[in-house]
Amino acid sequence: MYRSHNCGELNASHINTEVTLAGWVQKSRDKGFMSWVDLRDRYGITQLIFDSERTDKTVFEKARTLGREFVIQVKGKVIERESKNPNMATGDIEILVSELNILNEALLPPFTIEDETDGGEELRMKYRYIDIRRNPVKNSLLFRHKVSMGVRNYLSEKGFCEIETPYLIKSTPEGARDFVVPSRMNPGQFYALPQSPQTFKQLLMVGGMDKYFQIVKCFRDEDLRADRQPEFTQIDCEMAFVEQEDILNVFEGLTRHLLKEIKGIDVAEFPRMTYDHAMKTYGNDKPDIRFGMEFGELNSVAQNKDFSVFNSAELVVGIAAPNCGEMTRKEIDALIEWVKRPQIGASGMVYVKCNTDGTFKSSVDKFYDQDDLQKWAEATGAKAGDMIFILSGNANKTRTQLSALRMELATRLGLRNPEVFAPLWVVDFPLLEFDEESGRYHAMHHPFTSPKPEDMHLLETDPGKVRANAYDMVLNGNEIGGGSIRIHDKETQALMFKYLGFTEEEARYQFGFLMDAFQFGAPPHGGLAFGLDRLVAILGGQETIRDFIAFPKNNSGRDVMIDAPSNINPAQLDELQIKLNVK
Repeated sequence: MYRSHNCGELNASHINTEVTLAGWVQKSRDKGFMSWVDLRDRYGITQLIFDSERTDKTVFEKARTLGREFVIQVKGKVIERESKNPNMATGDIEILVSELNILNEALLPPFTIEDETDGGEELRMKYRYIDIRRNPVKNSLLFRHKVSMGVRNYLSEKGFCEIETPYLIKSTPEGARDFVVPSRMNPGQFYALPQSPQTFKQLLMVGGMDKYFQIVKCFRDEDLRADRQPEFTQIDCEMAFVEQEDILNVFEGLTRHLLKEIKGIDVAEFPRMTYDHAMKTYGNDKPDIRFGMEFGELNSVAQNKDFSVFNSAELVVGIAAPNCGEMTRKEIDALIEWVKRPQIGASGMVYVKCNTDGTFKSSVDKFYDQDDLQKWAEATGAKAGDMIFILSGNANKTRTQLSALRMELATRLGLRNPEVFAPLWVVDFPLLEFDEESGRYHAMHHPFTSPKPEDMHLLETDPGKVRANAYDMVLNGNEIGGGSIRIHDKETQALMFKYLGFTEEEARYQFGFLMDAFQFGAPPHGGLAFGLDRLVAILGGQETIRDFIAFPKNNSGRDVMIDAPSNINPAQLDELQIKLNVK
């Protein structure tokens, strides 16, 4: 037995108990006649004491050789600590060591194993196995486990069955790029790693498994950012004999359950918002509703004056930044430069100070009088002491730019409190979106999403106006989950493929197995998938997901710890009958 107790559980009730502990040396202090060692494991830290009078001489001398991160085992008696540490769970006691075994020596770590470390991100990713010993990373992984168990327990109690689906599947043309895997036994042919288990969970509904879930790895070969990894984890769910409202109720319940169990927060209301309203009011389909700053459209009160910039714009739109009326010209100029960055792409910005005396001062006073500016304030909901920021131009681009500015201002003003949670459903998405580059429609979600029944007639005449029977859950400005009611009959699915530009042969080649299954009694069904990595990060009060993943990739999609991706042995390529043409 390497340990009788862990390093986080001993207290005054254990005094005079003989114990065995094992763990890593956090640090040591040597006073010549006495040494102290902080022993750490996953559960906490316990102080060890080696006394020249009370400790065997051999043990005492061995203790003085211990370095940071040595793995050791000790036996000894729990005694009362003279200088108690109220900040430690074990701060009332220490272990008077009688036996010491060095289980493994250790090199000096490349960075300190402390909450605030001196290691940069790339260095810590290279030595991730050491970084996991630090409390912030360790606690993030334990937090992820807690969320995962909360999900499993809730769904299991609701009658869902966890079923595994294949990782080696067929490549499909929709969505992001696939990761492909060559088949040695079928030369020249390839598997793809799944971007989601979509078709398999639909086949499970055909098979009568009417409530399915899976916490599953998915893979997308796409550009990375803080909340995206090439491999990620979904809480994937599907239900048969349901309508949209049934699914929303179940997963609203799951989110409410997690917020209560994990954060101790009761959330009574999950507002519903249409896609069109979200885009018009917030400029994106995942609005953060923890704060206001809703868009005010100004075309009717800002155009047809002498200001040509607004007159030539498709859209003039503004937001009122609360209590920003005292911003200096230097601060305003810095914001103007911020929106002009290539990432945002605005050509400029107009501002209006709402003075506390009820008057207004703008950057376009030459063209607009106080009555005009009063109308702008009314349209944006601005109050005395606020600042109105206005952008104009192409409608879609301008909404996107103002949305980015809204989020930036909210961050600077401290309005995005990570301990406040504001979920909502966004519904009634467009079924299709037209891609100018390819000259055809693409599915906004995926090609298995059902149109709203009342919009079916528009598929032939005006496909761009067809609404999807789809829904996203948004939490604090992040899409944490999305899904839809699925198409469950062959005819409608064939029609959908037609409008997505598939020939009958292409549709048959790619998805013939699914359309065949629909002919054998497919029930009405629908589902949803939550992004577990993102959900855990938001519940943990973070924007990035890396610290909640045990072994994440960097921004280039590389695992710098194991140095992957890497070159492959030429003999393996020969077996696969693959010839590389890399310059």
